[in-house]
Amino acid sequence: MNERPVILIVDDEKNTREGLQKSFRHKYDILLADSAEQGLEALRGHAVDVILVDLRMPGMDGMAFLRRVTASENPPLVILFTAYGTLQIADEALRQGAYEYLAKPLNLDNLEMVIERGLESRRLRAENVRLRQELDEAVGLTSLVGNSRAMQAVFDSVRQVAGARSTVLLTGESGTGKELIAHAIHRLSPRAGNPFVVVHCASLNPNLLESELFGHEKGAYTGAHERQAGRFETAEGGTLFLDEIGELDGATQIKLLRILETRSFERVGGNTPIDVDVRLLAATNRNLRALVDEGRFREDLFYRLNVVNIHLPPLRERTDDIPLLLAHFLRQFAAENGRTVNGFSSEALKLLTGYAWPGNVRELRNCVERMVVMSRGTTLTLGDVPPDLRSAAAHPPGAGSPGAAPAGLDLNANERELIRRALEKTHSNRTLAAKTLGISRRTLHRKLKAYGLEDH
Repeated sequence: MNERPVILIVDDEKNTREGLQKSFRHKYDILLADSAEQGLEALRGHAVDVILVDLRMPGMDGMAFLRRVTASENPPLVILFTAYGTLQIADEALRQGAYEYLAKPLNLDNLEMVIERGLESRRLRAENVRLRQELDEAVGLTSLVGNSRAMQAVFDSVRQVAGARSTVLLTGESGTGKELIAHAIHRLSPRAGNPFVVVHCASLNPNLLESELFGHEKGAYTGAHERQAGRFETAEGGTLFLDEIGELDGATQIKLLRILETRSFERVGGNTPIDVDVRLLAATNRNLRALVDEGRFREDLFYRLNVVNIHLPPLRERTDDIPLLLAHFLRQFAAENGRTVNGFSSEALKLLTGYAWPGNVRELRNCVERMVVMSRGTTLTLGDVPPDLRSAAAHPPGAGSPGAAPAGLDLNANERELIRRALEKTHSNRTLAAKTLGISRRTLHRKLKAYGLEDH
């Protein structure tokens, strides 16, 4: 808003317009309009904070004017007044977005009080929006692109739970951004100035994982030549994020449950309890409830982790966000690589927005980066789309004869999707997945990197 608030007075009665102008020009900048149409024209050329508008005017009346104004982005406050009012009209005006409804003849002291109260409410609302934007930028929510209803619900949940101490379980397929959301929760929390520590549970064997989490005493096992602090100690006062928590073995699950219940633990090879103040965030692309039913995950630990659940939707369930993500990553990678790339051709955009993106945002990001790096022109065309993705888009899983695609894991049908299914079928055992697909483990590793499936 301006330092001196701007009031637009819309009334077909000259005496009313000029009387209100004379009463309020000492503290407000005043604009006058003798019709609703002239009032709309004034709004196109001026930033207005408050509108005083009469209900009954020739041509467009005050109610129609109100609907036009409140349909705009960040509308001014509208105070409607009339000498012919009823409770029904007043209720309708408030439902349509009017800030207040007053009866003529106007009490100028009361009107000034209503204006001041409305301006303060508008100022506080603008301040809240500004602070929320600053917080979003600070925690990286602005880098998490998504205008879809599903993603806005995720962002709202992040803001709501960030200030709490409760454990949060992030669920969703690989590549949906669980670690980014975990980082956002930390940065928006009172612990933001303290460590944010990440442990990828699937990347370590059980013995290494236990030592990684809880540390070890000197001599705890062969090669333990000195005492080492674990990730819980490193994260003291901050946040510990356990990614792919469904991969924890039974013994580690028991120790983790104890920490959640007692806020203390013992190093491997030690017997002295160590108190710890750490907020735990966890993530998984597995169905923990199913793992509990199968006896592979402790039910009591599941309930301790699942205090608050935030589910990240796969990209195929928020397709409205795909064009935004494509544009976002195009700008990012063009800047990072010093390339002048202005956009996508219509054919390329049609293919990319229609693709199912089984690797989710990570796959899309990798695809755009590759296209930008390998491009030869200022527009990314269909020829810049990676050949494997063009093939997958042309032959989606299930295409052709019903049920034919998945059964034999035929690598030629849809390589990327079949690799993902092989990993799921083998519970992310890469050696077994490679054997199932008939390729070497080294070849599988290269393809996982190429397809953005490294976290599977």
